[in-house]
Amino acid sequence: MYLQKMFSCSQLLARPNALQTFKRAASQGKNPSSSTFLTLHAVRQWSNVPFFTVPLARAHGKSFAHRSDLRQAKRILVKLGSAVVTRGDECGLALGRLASIVEQVAMLQNQGREMMIVTSGAVAFGKQRLRHEILLSQSVRQALHSGQNQLKDMSLPVLEARACAAAGQSGLMALYEAMFTQYSTCTAQILVTNLDFHDDQKRRNLNSTLHELLRMNIVPIINTNDAVVPPPEPNSDLQGVISIKDNDSLAARLAVEMRADLLIALSDVEGLYDSPPGSDDAKLLDTFYPGDQHSITYGTKSRVGIGGMEAKVKAALWALQGGTSVVIANGTHPKVTGHVITDIVEGKKVGTFFSEVKPAGPTVEQQTEMARSAGRTLASLEPEQRSDIICALADLLTERKDEILSANKKDMEHAVSTGRLSPAMLKRLSLSSSKLNSLSIGLRQIAVSSQDSVGRVLRRTRVANNLELEQITVPIGVLLVIFESRPDCLPQVSALAIASGNALLLKGGKEAANTNRILHELAQEALSIHGVKDAIQLVSTREEVEDLCRLEKMIDLIIPRGSSQLVRDIQRAAKGIPVLGHSEGICHVYVDHEASVDKAIKIIRDSKCDYPAACNAMETLLVHRELLRSPLFDQIIDMLRTEHVKIHAGPKFASYLTFSPSEVKSLRTEYGDLECCIEVVDSMQEAVDHIHKYGSSHTDVIVTENEDTAEQFLQQLDSACVFWNASSRFADGYRFGLGAEVGISTARIHARGPVGLDGLLTTKWVLRGEGHTAADFSEQGSMTYLHENLPVAQVLPGRRTTS
Repeated sequence: MYLQKMFSCSQLLARPNALQTFKRAASQGKNPSSSTFLTLHAVRQWSNVPFFTVPLARAHGKSFAHRSDLRQAKRILVKLGSAVVTRGDECGLALGRLASIVEQVAMLQNQGREMMIVTSGAVAFGKQRLRHEILLSQSVRQALHSGQNQLKDMSLPVLEARACAAAGQSGLMALYEAMFTQYSTCTAQILVTNLDFHDDQKRRNLNSTLHELLRMNIVPIINTNDAVVPPPEPNSDLQGVISIKDNDSLAARLAVEMRADLLIALSDVEGLYDSPPGSDDAKLLDTFYPGDQHSITYGTKSRVGIGGMEAKVKAALWALQGGTSVVIANGTHPKVTGHVITDIVEGKKVGTFFSEVKPAGPTVEQQTEMARSAGRTLASLEPEQRSDIICALADLLTERKDEILSANKKDMEHAVSTGRLSPAMLKRLSLSSSKLNSLSIGLRQIAVSSQDSVGRVLRRTRVANNLELEQITVPIGVLLVIFESRPDCLPQVSALAIASGNALLLKGGKEAANTNRILHELAQEALSIHGVKDAIQLVSTREEVEDLCRLEKMIDLIIPRGSSQLVRDIQRAAKGIPVLGHSEGICHVYVDHEASVDKAIKIIRDSKCDYPAACNAMETLLVHRELLRSPLFDQIIDMLRTEHVKIHAGPKFASYLTFSPSEVKSLRTEYGDLECCIEVVDSMQEAVDHIHKYGSSHTDVIVTENEDTAEQFLQQLDSACVFWNASSRFADGYRFGLGAEVGISTARIHARGPVGLDGLLTTKWVLRGEGHTAADFSEQGSMTYLHENLPVAQVLPGRRTTS
């Protein structure tokens, strides 16, 4: 039964049992009398009214401490400010915006949450209706007077707000009812004034009615009765009680009295800023704590409404003190309106979250600022100083190996006991003395490379006499590296960031928390040698990856290290930040008809079986058609079976066989295990075409003794790594002599393949002149361009050498 409940506040508060009376009458098949303040719009058995079974309830009395906890919110009050509900001309409603909000509220209601709305908009809706009526009336009178339908010199009187509210309230509610009906959601309207909260009996009646509506899965829509706004005298706050001066205070009052878990206050600003929005230094506050009011400078009020941000903060803090969590966010932004409410409930970083629990350490935004500041100092160090830091870290990895291995043991034991990690992931998580020794050696290689990194001159040009231009390598800025189950990644990436002069923000998986913590401490200990400890930060707060990907004004490059799913998720989330990496490693080995038997067997075994979970492991084996019934092909199959590799047949390969392995579902599959696909091709060119169509541009191999065929393969294939008679497993920064890698990139711009030190540098142009101007080189000018290439000279911070 779809019910739309139209409540007069005075009737509602005077007749607390009216709702039960209506329910009883409806259950007996009787029509409610016209004197009842409930209007029946459709029929549904009361027994079908759903009751809440979703286990979202929690003990009220204390607000949520972290954003991620908002997922547990069961009872949610959404406050829609005037700027959210009304159009820009303040005359009429923003229908598209309202429809998006209604959809989100209905979705959460259908999840089993209890939703309430405090809304503005009656005055704007009424103003639109009254203006239309006045214009129509004036048009008719003028037409009768002049005999012509002319609308000259028609002026509109100033419309009184109370009259507008009276004319607009019913239409506003009818609109809500029509929208919510599309989602099989019932609504009820309640109008209140401040005076209604001064009478204990009326307040109790209101509370009882709201609880009954929520119990019946109905969305109460509450508004101040602006048609009968009381005089301002009673509006002074009582001790411990907030007065109903505007819809912000009304929402806070109702949220506390109804023991709501969350109050979402939507307005026309992104949230709370430390200074007026739009000012140069205004900074959006992700989280606001009681006691921080002194750090806020408030601006002017919204274009509509009577609250303003100061009123919102006061109401939010009052609600927070009463045990209700609060988020203030923008409900007018066209790109986020359609999911702002659901994003908040999912714990995403939207708007300003009010919390009573201040974290012991810095926020992730503060960590990023600290990293950027220290990173600039790091970039200005001499190359020898950065090399010293990396060598110190290499020493610490071996000197403190007992501490590292002890922490890693805790992580391993926890991972095994929970059973959440696959054998391949456990292998990645595990550290050993030999791994630490290899890490130390790799770091020393990076230390040597760092001697010629930042400040390297790539090009020198004499543009004109006494006007020289240089292109110089410089750090990218702040890097965010997100990695899973690979604690050895932390010192590798740290060393590359130090060598390239970049600030670094690290987000490791929870499964390696203990190991990551000790490795980060060692990295900061090494950085302290030259006073740049804060250049590398480990994010250990409860930040979600998606939230980190929204810091586009603070982070310059994201590098994901983990599963293909992680990389894809980050690429989708990081809309404003470049992502360096690859989502899949679909690597091919093509065995030509002129391949060596011994080389082919050896390369295929290593490419597939050495470490099948690696991104550079072979996933598809392409075989020349002439080899199908050859001894080489039989040996390949026997070797794969001996290594327990499960074989899937490609479509062409399957067509040659009477009894074949299971036909592959997709030729674009990254197995990451002892599985592979075998497919047949008629030529080297067909192999290249197959790889271009189904590969991921990661690493691809040809096995052949024909040099011309090999060279054509190497030239035509546009993957990041292309090998001849070598295992695909060589696609690795350490094996390439880079010391380490931050990952393998399949991007078409910037770095490709294993990304080491050079891949973490960008360039800037430096022009040295003596008062030159562009006008000097115009047709009327006295100078002409030379553009003469000069020998490259090394430029380092603080000094310059010339050839």
